Amino acid sequence: MVIIRVMGGLGNQLQQYALYRKFQSIGTKAGLDISWFSQASQTQAAAPRRFALSDFVDLPMRVVSKEEVRSLLGRGYEEKAGLVEKLKKRFLPEKGFLFEESEMFHPQIFDWHRRYLVGYWACEAYYSDILEKLRKEIRFPISADRRNREAMEELSSQPSASIHIRRGDYLDAANVAMFGGICTEEYYDTSVRYVKERQSRVIFYVFSDDLEYARAHYPGPEYRIVDWNRGEGSFYDMQLMSCCKYNICANSTFSFWGARLNGSNDKVMIRPSIQKNSQICVPEEMKKLWKGWTLVTPEGRVI
Repeated sequence: MVIIRVMGGLGNQLQQYALYRKFQSIGTKAGLDISWFSQASQTQAAAPRRFALSDFVDLPMRVVSKEEVRSLLGRGYEEKAGLVEKLKKRFLPEKGFLFEESEMFHPQIFDWHRRYLVGYWACEAYYSDILEKLRKEIRFPISADRRNREAMEELSSQPSASIHIRRGDYLDAANVAMFGGICTEEYYDTSVRYVKERQSRVIFYVFSDDLEYARAHYPGPEYRIVDWNRGEGSFYDMQLMSCCKYNICANSTFSFWGARLNGSNDKVMIRPSIQKNSQICVPEEMKKLWKGWTLVTPEGRVI
């Protein structure tokens, strides 16, 4: 069996779920290990998260037991050993079944039938061929907030574009070196202009964890600031993003999935050319691995 560790926020969890479903689609027995969300693991996490995949309606998934993980990694497996380095030291030399993501794309993983996979698996190439199936499986429950229902009706009645701006934790000293300076004002200006060149009278729906910043930078009648889905309710921001024809994403897997769940046949998905500062953008490679996406650099250049 291939077991995939589920960890991180909702966008990352959806990527790990998508990889799980990809393995199943090619006939490989697969399961999800959600032990990272236990209390022991969460105390070690830089940003504690909750298991959110269960919020979707009847999402098909097989969650593995501790015993199944032990059978793969060995009898010394402990749930509290959530850090990859601890797992590697304990299991990798003896079993060789643990694999940690280290590149954007590892095509060799689909040849394996017995591994424990640790990573975020953001690359579109892993599951691009099953996204239509995933869009049917990943169903949001009906929101109790009438503003979400009204927004969905409005989005379906006129040309619309989503703009996702993530600041919050990305401005923390621990994160700014890795994620800062990517989704610049130049990035957003170019992306908005790119949409306007293709669609007149488009309405932009702005989603952000910094509402003061969003209101200051996107005033005027062509912009709608979505400010009511907070906390666990932010789940519905992803659904609203998916209803827009155009998606301008942050360097965030949350908005990547807002775009991926967009079922429009002529949608336009825009993302930054890099997701973190440790990456080097090779345009030819990125266009191959992220087919269908428009890439914009931090300097505001479409590549």
